[in-house]
Amino acid sequence: MSYAEVNGLPLYFEEHGSGEPLILLHGGLGAGEMFAPLVPALSEHRRVILVDLQGHGRTADVDRPLRPELMADDIAALIKHLGAEQADLLGYSMGAGVALRVAVQHPRVVRRLVVVSMPCRRDGWHPEVVAAMDRTSAQAAVMMKQSPAYEAYSRLAPRPQDWPVLVGKTAELVQRDYDWSAEIPAVTAPTLLVFADADAIRPAHMVEFYALLGGGLKDAGFDGSDRSTAQLAVLPGASHYDILAHPALTATVTPFLAS
Repeated sequence: MSYAEVNGLPLYFEEHGSGEPLILLHGGLGAGEMFAPLVPALSEHRRVILVDLQGHGRTADVDRPLRPELMADDIAALIKHLGAEQADLLGYSMGAGVALRVAVQHPRVVRRLVVVSMPCRRDGWHPEVVAAMDRTSAQAAVMMKQSPAYEAYSRLAPRPQDWPVLVGKTAELVQRDYDWSAEIPAVTAPTLLVFADADAIRPAHMVEFYALLGGGLKDAGFDGSDRSTAQLAVLPGASHYDILAHPALTATVTPFLAS
């Protein structure tokens, strides 16, 4: 368990196993520990690094908004701090947005990229999800004290009283419009997109995102020589909210990372 001083932020991370580095980036209002179901299998042959992003878990907040672009710079700096030239990145939801931005902004430090349950455009979410995001505010912090997210935050955070600040910053983040479509084709790291069949993301957007990476645009050929470096997986019987616990997730991710 360590802290890295990156961009004025004391970024918490912990390591499991040894081998090539694999950085796991959690979803909004979460922490690195949400990847606990995946760590035993992933760390058998990898140096797995769990990170608590800005204002989450054991990482204290700083005076800046929550932005995937800024947190991506933090992760690129962490890779340098770890003494690695490259790392594989696996992100979930908000953390997947951060991982994707690392691949866009710092392509040389990303070997392979796994994006779990995150669209590359805001309208990739189902309309009712966008509507719920638009209703979120810092005032929800009191009601959300009954949630598992608050239980983890109150247990881990350096300043548990900052819970309303995190909720408010998260609300501001999810209400921002974004569209990274034009940048996706330039991603050089082989990328695996993983979604649930009952995800918060529209199925049509999953396919569009995959196509932007060059996937599914033509037949791979009998020998697979025309296969794209991008891959798409849709896990059956899963949703946005339980996909990290799905038994097929590790089985899907492991061979991709080992390629």
